Amino acid sequence: MNPSCKLLLSGVLLLGLTAAVQAEEVGQGAAHRQHPAQDQALHEKFYSTWHMPDNPALSCCNSADCYPTDIRYEDGKLYARRREDGKYIPVPAQKVERNRDNPDGRNHLCAPPPALSPLDTVYCFALGGAT
Repeated sequence: MNPSCKLLLSGVLLLGLTAAVQAEEVGQGAAHRQHPAQDQALHEKFYSTWHMPDNPALSCCNSADCYPTDIRYEDGKLYARRREDGKYIPVPAQKVERNRDNPDGRNHLCAPPPALSPLDTVYCFALGGAT
């Protein structure tokens, strides 16, 4: 596991309960950004084998910071909704997965919580087929 993931995971453990509550409070689309229980193993396998499109030596991390998400386009740019605060953050083109399909056809974002990365960092993004 790369060092940034280790740091992220330690912070996520502290923020996990808060993030879950905040994601629920964000409201619209909250259920869309959660994994159904029957799909948990499928997503864990996908996330644990996913590497950054622009740096294949680095992992996208895992289900602690990867999740289904909503997207929107503004002025030709792609934005994905961060689960912790509902903010739409820009997805750099080099972070978009182009070499493998996602497990369920939905959009998926791997990003640290805003408390750990105030710069709106994106590790990985998979565009779903039903957008």
